Amino acid sequence: MRYFIRFSYFGKQYHGWQKQPNAITVQGVLEDALSKLLSQEIILMGAGRTDAGVHAKELYAHFDFGEIPQKDNFVFRLNSFLPKDIAVQDVFLVPEEAHARFNAVSRTYEYWIVQDKNPFLIHHAHFIKYPLDVKKMNEAALLLLDHTDFECFSKSNTEVNTFNCDITHAAWRLDGGVLIFTITADRFLRNMVRAVVGTLLDVGLGKINISSVKAILKSKDRSNAGASAPAKGLYLTSVLYPENIVKIHG
Repeated sequence: MRYFIRFSYFGKQYHGWQKQPNAITVQGVLEDALSKLLSQEIILMGAGRTDAGVHAKELYAHFDFGEIPQKDNFVFRLNSFLPKDIAVQDVFLVPEEAHARFNAVSRTYEYWIVQDKNPFLIHHAHFIKYPLDVKKMNEAALLLLDHTDFECFSKSNTEVNTFNCDITHAAWRLDGGVLIFTITADRFLRNMVRAVVGTLLDVGLGKINISSVKAILKSKDRSNAGASAPAKGLYLTSVLYPENIVKIHG
């Protein structure tokens, strides 16, 4: 039987989601916990990757197993095997052909910025002391909705079949002293959101203008875009699926 697992994590201590040798990753820690609890090697397929230091408020993965023993308190028992910075919210049966990565309809990220020194957000947000023109940043963000090819924001030497992404939302808002950029698309390229944020920050700081952003998008050249914003401010906040796979949170 196929199961989906819904979980979250604070990424500071991890070298990203994807399991790799000689590095602590979220996938590795979750697989170890599941394998111990179910007394069988469990392999997870995640909805996507996050880079080292990036956080996830909501992420899904799938795995195959028979009947889960003591299903009613399985999530509680699984969480007891996990460190404090990884939490599982749900484990539920899905159609056996359901795929956590390929069936995802959209993904949403947030990027957090603070402009006043805040000791409680040191590891949660990127601090920028200089004034930002948020109106201009939102004007530049709207340009993303009119484009499909985002090679200019993709990490170099990335092996993908296409650089096309369908961005349906991209906007900045102020929330309780935190400047938050929210972006939703059907898919994202490696390092894409942090490159987008870095470029929009260049607009907000007056380093480049709207015409420059248009030229960057047309160039398809990563070296023309802004520097990647630090990982600590980035959160994967939502992954959506068709209702036959995931109803509202399982």
